[in-house]
Amino acid sequence: MKRLLLACATAGALAFSSLAAFAQTAGYEIMAPAAPGGGWDQTARTMQIALRTEKIARNVQVNNVAGAGGTIGLAQFVNQAKGNPSALIVGGYVMVGAILTNNSAVSLADVTPIARLTGESEAIVVPASSPIKTLGDLVEALKKDPGSVSWAGGSAGGTDHITAGLFAKAVGVDPSKINYVAFAGGGEAVAAVLSEQVTAGISGYGEFESQIKGGALRLLAVSGAKRIDGVDAPTFKEAGVDVALENWRMVAAAPGITPEQKAAITADIEKMVKSKTWQDTLKTRGWTDTYLSGDAFDAALKSDIAATGTVLKDIGLVK
Repeated sequence: MKRLLLACATAGALAFSSLAAFAQTAGYEIMAPAAPGGGWDQTARTMQIALRTEKIARNVQVNNVAGAGGTIGLAQFVNQAKGNPSALIVGGYVMVGAILTNNSAVSLADVTPIARLTGESEAIVVPASSPIKTLGDLVEALKKDPGSVSWAGGSAGGTDHITAGLFAKAVGVDPSKINYVAFAGGGEAVAAVLSEQVTAGISGYGEFESQIKGGALRLLAVSGAKRIDGVDAPTFKEAGVDVALENWRMVAAAPGITPEQKAAITADIEKMVKSKTWQDTLKTRGWTDTYLSGDAFDAALKSDIAATGTVLKDIGLVK
């Protein structure tokens, strides 16, 4: 009888252990609401690798739903993932602007924000042959005739456009007067700068890195609060423009999950961002670790949404 009880106890312990192990390696399906290759896609796939490599989750899949600054994917996620604790979506600053400019029927209030993950400085570049040598030269040209300075960047209302608007406002130029030329992809914007179709380019540093290192583009300054390690360029503030901004990226869970499910997801994401795999990738890609979760992230997100609404009104994209 004792042996039978011991056997049953052992079997029960093994079963509990198996269940616990399964719970620790739950699967996730991460939506990147953009085409493959962009920042959100890179973030989602970096998450996939880190969660698997660090054995935080057993099965991790990524799917792409592109369009309208992420709002098409966001709407699909809200409508199809409700109550699903294995569903995650990547988003960020660009999505905040897109929700406002596209009058999206859904917003980040319709999902369960988990954490801010990374930040990336915006960079202002000009062709190597440009007479504009410094950020001060660009400011002078902008003040003299705002319309004569054309900016190549990503989608209207996105981080690039917002940065250009904040830049203009900081130097005393009406943001609605900026001559911003929106391109669908970073490659097109880079081509426009290289071919001197525009005065300057503005985007994430990574978009311009190879051309800067190759000498085809001149980097004037970066938008972050700190310089980029190993990059010889001042911040906007160091160059006299009182703007500090990074294109941040976040992860959110499905609407309708329980507080316990949210806590479990948050714990997994925290393990991920502290892992060697994740931290090594940040260095490789030049991303800043801006991890923030819980009430602090909720407050920061609310603040960023309000500030974005203000600048988009200044630019004239939102009434």
